[in-house]
Amino acid sequence: MHIVHLALQGCLRGSDIEYGITADTGGHIRYLLELVEASEQDPAIERITLVTRAFECEFSKVDYSRAVEVISPRITLVRLPTDNPGYLSKEALWQELPSFIAAFEDWLASLPKLPDALHAHYADAGEVAAEISARHAIPFVFTAHSLGRCKLKCLATGQPNLDTQTQQALQRRIAFEERAIRDATLIIASSRDEAEVQYADYLHYDIGRIRVIAPGSHLEDFTRATSTPAVDAMMQPFLLDPDKPVLLAIARPVTRKNLAALVTAYGQSKALQQRANLVVVAGVRDQIDALEPELADNLHELLTLIDDYNLYGHVAYPKHHAPEDIPALYAWARERGGVFINPALNEPFGLTLLEASAAGLPLIATDSGGPSDIIEQCGNGVLINPRHNDEIIRQALDLFQNAERWQRMADNGREAVKAYDWQSHAEYYHDLLARLSQPEQAPIQPQALLICDIDNTLTGSPDGIRAFTQWYEAQPTLGFGVATGRSFHSALSILEQAGIPYPQVIISSVGSEIYYRNTNGVTYQQDTAWSARIDRRWQKEAVEQAVRDMPELTPQGPLEQRRHKLSYFSDGDPSLMARIQAHLKKCGLAATVIQSHERYVDILPVEASKGQAVEYVRQRLEIDRQSLYAAGDSGNDLDMLRSVPCSIAVANHCDGLLDGPDMAHVYSARARHAQGIIEGVQHFQKRRKLGGAA
Repeated sequence: MHIVHLALQGCLRGSDIEYGITADTGGHIRYLLELVEASEQDPAIERITLVTRAFECEFSKVDYSRAVEVISPRITLVRLPTDNPGYLSKEALWQELPSFIAAFEDWLASLPKLPDALHAHYADAGEVAAEISARHAIPFVFTAHSLGRCKLKCLATGQPNLDTQTQQALQRRIAFEERAIRDATLIIASSRDEAEVQYADYLHYDIGRIRVIAPGSHLEDFTRATSTPAVDAMMQPFLLDPDKPVLLAIARPVTRKNLAALVTAYGQSKALQQRANLVVVAGVRDQIDALEPELADNLHELLTLIDDYNLYGHVAYPKHHAPEDIPALYAWARERGGVFINPALNEPFGLTLLEASAAGLPLIATDSGGPSDIIEQCGNGVLINPRHNDEIIRQALDLFQNAERWQRMADNGREAVKAYDWQSHAEYYHDLLARLSQPEQAPIQPQALLICDIDNTLTGSPDGIRAFTQWYEAQPTLGFGVATGRSFHSALSILEQAGIPYPQVIISSVGSEIYYRNTNGVTYQQDTAWSARIDRRWQKEAVEQAVRDMPELTPQGPLEQRRHKLSYFSDGDPSLMARIQAHLKKCGLAATVIQSHERYVDILPVEASKGQAVEYVRQRLEIDRQSLYAAGDSGNDLDMLRSVPCSIAVANHCDGLLDGPDMAHVYSARARHAQGIIEGVQHFQKRRKLGGAA
């Protein structure tokens, strides 16, 4: 397989990247180089080409006009000339796209055969890939890295009167993104927030073509990092008491990183100043005014805030650091009981969070973007609204004052970052590309259908999953689907991590969304008819308002709230469901209320639930009722198990699940988790073969 990566922005080279030398020379370049390095390890990948734009510049001694750079035996960097020979920021690159496309066409014509896949990074490369894919029918993968609509929202909040030039640049970028989102064969996102919230703002949003693959990371240098004299020397000119705990931020000084809010919060809190120093490592510089305007403006603002709040002796803002200083900086902060903070208005992923965790630092991070996934999986920090300075102050003080909590989060981070691995990323990525490059298969009409809950039913036992996978491969006429309280991407992530085959059907968000696998075997199509059906009597905003004053309910995070689902934590009161229903009825509202695992409450449209969604899918796929099998373990499976004649409760089901005469038909498996599913299906298959005998 020959993969071509398109990346036009910043200063790209094979090694020794000059990070921060321009506003566009940042994390996406590191992501790209580490991805191709991991890809190279796969023998199935014959060739990888990075294609970028050639330019001349005076701000670096590196020759960025060099046409070809051989990075390794299988990785080559190609720089293509455009009409303007000088360096251009991402906002100005649009003018060069026609000449870049022409140069790219000439380069393609020089190849013995077309590449197997194009992978575009950022909006401008997405525009190029969309055009080339349309001309040559090459599968096209898009990674946005950050999205224009999200940036526009962030800037509009802080700057209501955006200048015309900035607005035009962002609208042009958004137009490129719209085309890329419309035309891409597959879209790769770094986090659920990106996939389910940020992309949802686009006209051509198609959730089934997006896959969440968290970037890998090389963290060995960070796990064994120790402080160095170079870091001590870096801090010496700034701090009166360099041995105090430290609140550490490492980010380019671009507006999105929100460093000014961090300095403001620190300046507003005398308690925080007394407890800890603040260290802001904001790129490298010689003279501020020699930097690009955005970088220079943000650094000027930081220095002004430090002066206004008279923070001298409490804040360090070093001008220079070498790449090898970064692990040592984390270690220096850890040795002082420090905390790492990322206050960005939005963070697509958050690689520095993994680095800091590997080095043993707890995290405070923005609740917008990838940090939500990292902290949910790792339990290594807290999320904050980056626009609320009081949250930054409160969470920082709590971590500095609570040694037990600090240690728990530090320990969790060291263990959990092992999950972010480039090899796993590359294996999954290559599997998707391989499937996309194969001819599409004709859809197979199953004669029977198995629908399983995921958590603690299908998952929970690695041995059970291996047995289930082997058993299912021997069931050629049995369709397979899942019904879960998780969102679509959360469900896919769990299934992929567990090594469970791609389901033909995904019923997600407690039955409020339905997806069918496409014939390419990779992407999914949402059932919009189901969405329209359950939307008819659904008054989401009114329901949300009606239960707002119920103290027993605490809203779950933003990612768990869906168009047709409101999700809450509860106090476990078994009478709560009935009280919610009665309250909604009194307010003239109709809804389905589901409680599971004693602490989760979901409120859905009255026509939505796992059971109703399963019956809808059965009818659509024309499956006989006696050839439909359902398996579950908890309260949110109740109506599914109650309504499906061939239902299975795995042995580890919640107490009381099978109580009641309407559950007498449910087979109670002796085996737990996935092996209980196999046992139950075999029971019903045998009974049917024997003509209905028990």
